Formats: sequence, C-alpha cells, structure tokens
Amino acid sequence: MNAVTTRGALLAALACVLVGGSFTANSVLGDYPYAGGQFLRYALACLLLIPLAGRGAAARLRSLPPRLWARLALLAAVGMVGFNLAVLAAERTAEPAVPGVFVGCAPVVVAVLVPLLDGRRPRRAVLYGASAVAVGAFTVQGWGRTDGAGLAFSLCALVGEVGFAVLAVPVLRPLGPRLLSATVCGVAAVESAAAGLLLDGSAWLRRPDGVEATALLWQAVVVTVVGFVCWYMGMQRIGAERATLFSGLIPVAAACTAPLVGTGSYGASQAVGSALVGAGVALGSGALGVPAGLRRFRAALPERGRSSTAAEPDALADAPSR
Repeated sequence: MNAVTTRGALLAALACVLVGGSFTANSVLGDYPYAGGQFLRYALACLLLIPLAGRGAAARLRSLPPRLWARLALLAAVGMVGFNLAVLAAERTAEPAVPGVFVGCAPVVVAVLVPLLDGRRPRRAVLYGASAVAVGAFTVQGWGRTDGAGLAFSLCALVGEVGFAVLAVPVLRPLGPRLLSATVCGVAAVESAAAGLLLDGSAWLRRPDGVEATALLWQAVVVTVVGFVCWYMGMQRIGAERATLFSGLIPVAAACTAPLVGTGSYGASQAVGSALVGAGVALGSGALGVPAGLRRFRAALPERGRSSTAAEPDALADAPSR
C-alpha cells in the first residue's frame, strides 16, 4: 500500500470503530423519540460541519445538477434515516445480532455492485476479503431469535448500509468529504423531522434528560462529524469497495466495548471473528501486498512473458482510488 491508500485505510477504520463504539450510546436512547433524536443529531452535526466545508461551498452546491441533489436526498433517506429506522424496526422482533449479520454482508454486496456499475469485473482479492469480513462479522455477533418481519427489516438495513457508500460515489468528487457530510446531515435532519411529524405527531421531539443529551452529543460530534468526515475521506482515497471492507470493524468494536458497560462479553468466538475480519480487511485492502520473492520473479521475466493476471495484485495494491 502506498501512503495515500494507507491514510485512506486508517481513516475508514477509525470511522467504523467510532460507529461500533456508539452502540453503547444507542442503548440509553431507547425511550427517546427516534425521529426527534435523529433530527437533533444530524442538525447539530450539520451546524458543526458548515464552518469546515471550506471556501466556495455555496458555489459548489449551486453548481450541482438536480440529479445529484436527488441522489443526496436518497443517500440521506436510505443510508442514514432509513438505515436507522430499519435497525430499530428489526430489533422489535429480532435480536440485535440479526440485523448486525445482514449489515456485515455489506462489503460483499459493495464489492460486486460498485465494479458492475462502473462497467468492470469485481476484483477477486476484494471479493475474497469481503467474504472473510462477512464471515468474521457473523462469528463475532452470532445469530439470534427473529421472525419474518425481523428478517425483512434486517434486509432493509443491509440496503441502507450499501446505499450509504454506493450513493455517495458520484457526489464525493464535486463536494469533497466535509461539504458532502454537512449537506447530507442537513438533508437527513429535514427528513427526520418530516418522518417524526408523520409517525409520532406532536410527540416526535422532547427535551432530552442529562444522559440522553450526552448520548446525542456523542453521536452528533464524534460519530457523525468526525466519523462521517473520516469515512468519506477514506473512501475518497481507496474507493467504496475497499472502504466498505472496514465496516466489518463495527461489530468488532461493539463487542470490544460492550464489556465496559456490562452489556456483553468478549470470548473465544469474538476473538476468532475479529481475526477473520482483520484478515479479510488486510487481503481486500491490499495491505498484505505482494511477497518480495514474487516481485523479484516478475522483474526477471521478459516483458512479453508478464501476463495480465500476474500483474493484477500490484495493480490492486497501488491503483489510485476512483
């Protein structure tokens, strides 16, 4: 991996670790109106991100064509508001591990979907790494009780997780990570308010108590402002395919932090699953590189004798992100 891809990998990893650690904050918001909490989270994050958007932010937003504004609205609706609603609905009839397992399959879906949308074949190393990440995420979380509704909403959560990465690809370049994060947070705040009024009426928003306010501040400042910017900066450097591999760190981080607040334990299955996630991320992201002996062997081959398949791992490790 070169310096650019290394920084991208570290940023994506940090973002996913922050999201995984935020599950403890979610546990104290069970009695707070869902849509109202999301509105406060995204509205505060948007206000904090606007000063970081940089010069010319308004001009860049005005230059966006309607189709990209529609994509931003869909990104916020599917990847943010819809994703969280789906997880909440799934956990009404399913244990939390069930939507977690579905979301853990996102790296596999993105590893196939993004190349196909780009008119190319999936990279084998990324696909193999994504599969290992999915198996590792399942091993960390296990399976739980569910029914048909739980499975359906868990599938919706998977769609939301995939959409959060895939839908952002065309708008990341013109807006950049900071302005993109600020814009989708603003859109998500509006959509959350609309969903709250529709679903909960006048009870959609109330003043949070001290514990709830602390949890919402953590979600807004750390998970959303820091996490979103790091995620999109990482995706800008290594692409959506390899960035999504790091979502396997979400259940690992959740499993590691659960014992700190007495909501879970970290045992042998969590350790094995964490190792599988790490191996899958290393393989798919190109962190494993190419053995030095193989590099020397390729260098000794005549130019005509070097096949395109032999050159593929080097291209995967050092290719610029899309």
